[in-house]
Amino acid sequence: MGTQENAELVRRGYEAFSAGDMATLGELFAADAVWHAAGGGVLSGAKQGRDAILAYFGELGARSEGSLKVTVQEIVGGENHTVALQHTHAESNGKILDTDGTLTFQILDGKITEGREFFDDTAQADAFWA
Repeated sequence: MGTQENAELVRRGYEAFSAGDMATLGELFAADAVWHAAGGGVLSGAKQGRDAILAYFGELGARSEGSLKVTVQEIVGGENHTVALQHTHAESNGKILDTDGTLTFQILDGKITEGREFFDDTAQADAFWA
């Protein structure tokens, strides 16, 4: 796949995530994909395999009481890696998460094989998800 196809793949992933469409989102990940959740909090660390990644995404929705909103600012496609700039906002139990971030995606044969999160304020995210 080329740069445009990889950017479109990531864009479809964001659309599926925002719609809560885990079936479509799951189709975009390789079965053995790895997701690296930023920070040192309870949800941080590597998620091994598509099922673990989707469970993690579900946990984000549950812990934010369904308020999690991710707004894509820009997607830059590459031959093997694609980068997305985003803004994340959520509210739960009187806490607010409001931060910008960058996600990198490694793509092979039309599937996401690895994702990595980087946030402007990782400590804020760790405190929110606790």
